[in-house]
Amino acid sequence: MAPALRPRLFLSGLVALTASLLATGCGEGNDAPVVVSVIGSDREASAPLAYAHSRAGQVMLAATARGLVRLDATGTVIPALAQRWIVIDDGKSYIFRLRRARWADGAKVDAREVKRLLQVRLRARARLDPYGPLSSVDQILAMTDDVLELRLKAARPNFLVALAEPDMAIARSSGGSGPYRKRLDQDGVWRLQPLDALGKVEEEAPRREIRLLRAERAARAIVRFGRGESDLVLGGTVAELPYVSLGGINDNAIRFDPVQGLFGLALAADNPTLDDKQMRRALAMSLDRTAIVNRYNVARWKIAEQIMPQALNLPHAPTPPDWVGLPMERRIELARDIVARWRLQHEGAPLVLSISLPPGPGSDMLLAALRDQYGRVGIMLTRTDEDADLTLIDEVAPYDSASWYLGRLSCARGVQCDPQAEELLKESLSAPIMADRLARLGEAEPLMAAHGGFIPLAMPVRWSLVSRKLDGFAPSPRAEHPLDHVMK
Repeated sequence: MAPALRPRLFLSGLVALTASLLATGCGEGNDAPVVVSVIGSDREASAPLAYAHSRAGQVMLAATARGLVRLDATGTVIPALAQRWIVIDDGKSYIFRLRRARWADGAKVDAREVKRLLQVRLRARARLDPYGPLSSVDQILAMTDDVLELRLKAARPNFLVALAEPDMAIARSSGGSGPYRKRLDQDGVWRLQPLDALGKVEEEAPRREIRLLRAERAARAIVRFGRGESDLVLGGTVAELPYVSLGGINDNAIRFDPVQGLFGLALAADNPTLDDKQMRRALAMSLDRTAIVNRYNVARWKIAEQIMPQALNLPHAPTPPDWVGLPMERRIELARDIVARWRLQHEGAPLVLSISLPPGPGSDMLLAALRDQYGRVGIMLTRTDEDADLTLIDEVAPYDSASWYLGRLSCARGVQCDPQAEELLKESLSAPIMADRLARLGEAEPLMAAHGGFIPLAMPVRWSLVSRKLDGFAPSPRAEHPLDHVMK
């Protein structure tokens, strides 16, 4: 269930949110462009292909480049660069007919070039989702100038949803095929101009169809919104959430997405201390997750004690940790004993682990909570930007399958992992029959849960700020909000 903000969040030490903000003309009536801030940097918005996994990069990429298909705000697959498609050979072949479109430099989109660019995107995706549906693509064939076939090694139910991810948008280095063309105005704002049916810029488009986009720090975006100088803020996470109350934003403007995914600590694979299964167990069971999420005053924010939020396509319910039924006091006592034994083996040396968190006051709150709770069992935390022993994973599941959750926490992603589970994941990828694939995933999941290379904390949180003047915004299970679906 989507979280809802309770009364105000308070922090000691108010962050200075005063900045010299540029007026954007939001008070021009219903004919004014929609003004959008996305949390991120202008560098990410300027080169969205290079930063396809950043929030600003994804919003700009979705606005200026189409994949074969895309998601609407409800999570439904809809046409994009492909205007229609058919599925044949029992789900092992997808044939797409491309719409008439042009690249940002004006050249016509051709199936042969789409094939080449799509192959690049698939290779990049395989590094992030090594056991997902897109890893099953065997061949890409340009059958004509506007017909493309994707042949799979085996049918995958979530194939189209995975193909609709923002980073699967197809673009040249100069840009994609729309639905907007971007132009940087003199005031540093990106002007997104809509395209007509032939892929050309609509120079005479009504101003309300234009989007003015900034990629900027969360504090700046929230202050701008609070002053009525923008209509929409996208890309909010737990890290930035405290700024909302500090900015005095009305609770009615805050929209939470009903997302699922991973929010927790991944353990490094190269620290000998974390090779000890009992130490991994101590790190997981000593945390009071309810106390952590309660610090944020976010109602209905669900804690997580297991890798997957529900069974999805597993043949059984997700495996809970062996300590889940123990009282908190007993869990702390057991963790203290494990840490004490480690210190005895290391001549009384303190147990110090490093942690990597994104910037933001919400991350500072999480760090304080983790330091308090780990401190009571004898573990000290130091914060670092890279090569940390513990790294926060805060990611929304792009599709509903065990393959994403398990693949994200696999040896292939550099997380502390179980080799036997990894072999089962590899077998699942090559399984020609869906029942066999799901059986391998079902065998891998309890092994990964027992290994403890990831410490679940809660569900991810994704939020936006939406002006009451804006129509068409809808909560999204994938945190996707197409800019051409919102209107004043």
